[in-house]
Amino acid sequence: MSTVTRENIGLLNDKLTVTVKKEDYFPSFEKALKQYAKVANIPGFRKGMVPTGMVRKMHGPAVFTDEVLKSVEKGLMDYLGQEKLDIFAQPLPAAGNDARNIDMNNPAEYTFSFEIGLKPDFQLPDLSSAKLTRYNIEVTEEMVNDEVKRLQQRMGKMAEPETVTTDENVLNVKFEECDSKGEVVEGAEAKENSVLVKYFSEATRPSLMGLKKDDTLVIQLKSAFDDKEREWIIDDLKLDKNDPASVEKYFKLTITKVGLVEPRELNEEFFKEVYPNREIATEADFRAGIKEEIEKYWQSQSRNHLHHELYHVLAEHTTMDFPESFLKKWMGTSGEKQKTSDEVEQEFPVFKNQLKWTLVSDKIIRDNDLEVNPEEMREFMRQQVMGYFGSMNMGGDTSWLDSYVERMLKDEQQVESAYRRLVTEKIFNWAETKITPTEKSISAEDFGKLQKEHDHEH
Repeated sequence: MSTVTRENIGLLNDKLTVTVKKEDYFPSFEKALKQYAKVANIPGFRKGMVPTGMVRKMHGPAVFTDEVLKSVEKGLMDYLGQEKLDIFAQPLPAAGNDARNIDMNNPAEYTFSFEIGLKPDFQLPDLSSAKLTRYNIEVTEEMVNDEVKRLQQRMGKMAEPETVTTDENVLNVKFEECDSKGEVVEGAEAKENSVLVKYFSEATRPSLMGLKKDDTLVIQLKSAFDDKEREWIIDDLKLDKNDPASVEKYFKLTITKVGLVEPRELNEEFFKEVYPNREIATEADFRAGIKEEIEKYWQSQSRNHLHHELYHVLAEHTTMDFPESFLKKWMGTSGEKQKTSDEVEQEFPVFKNQLKWTLVSDKIIRDNDLEVNPEEMREFMRQQVMGYFGSMNMGGDTSWLDSYVERMLKDEQQVESAYRRLVTEKIFNWAETKITPTEKSISAEDFGKLQKEHDHEH
């Protein structure tokens, strides 16, 4: 039976030395040779009739080395299991290990060493003493009005007026690169796009008024569009946004169609399209529904913010040590391509933070029996699929939905992603029960600033 000795070589960093004797590996070596002889395919001999001596001569060294290493690995794994060591990753073979010293003709005692990194013991911070705030975002009449107008516009009907009369007109245009006088560059490729008049710069819009189908206009990108709109126009035109010359280019715009989205009337037909599964007959009920949706959205945003704050409390106020030397060695050798010491040093802080959160979340899951059951997984995926369709009325027969969900449940990536989201939600739901946050009312604008400041800090 192999023997294992353990020696501490650093913080949470031990060396395990595995020693195997002849009697630990030699019986399995001889058995392996006999098995090999039964299946070996060597010219001049019938299958299964190859002399063991010949098999030993031809394949013995490789089989011998393999059996010694298997015996070492078994001794190592048995020790880890018996001692119940909670380690990071897999044991790392010591630099001095050399399988070339294994000699079939001289069965002897062999010693191999491995380095292990031990997971730390730690305590979570006392969440009940955490000073956190739950923000209640005020939903104003203006916010309801803006959302009603947005829905009227988004679900409006496209008309085709003869001329451009408003910033809300939609123009189908053909872009052709030209000079400042409108002479199209030879070989220039025409590109078509749809642009709202209000996406043009304020100085350019008056020159568009009164234009109709087939009319043309010469523009220069740097003056025709403001920064935000110019960026995606340049991208659509397949120009280099990092090249200063791109914004200097002139284009001849040919209007191929003038459109205008006519806002929907506030009537029962419109209400039914927005909320197909609710009985809404009056504008007052419709606006109440809109307000409820906005409140749910901001409640969700407030909760996300609180959970983010909880994450920082758990991650930043949990004290734990790490076997840094071991982890850096593991990082350098574990990937498909070995990392340099400089690369490891650069990546280690982020890796360490991720590892810390993994240990914290694993402890919360384990100590509180937070499990995701199959029915929760199925319902989560069902809601995901339904979310793809938004407020679309899917009709009465949703049998296709169940079969689609079943297919998703067979996709390992989908299941892993769903599990992570569900168990993370359970972690923060648990953490939320441990705190007593201060309640504070705040405007949506101020809450937005708060989120930006928080993102900037972290």
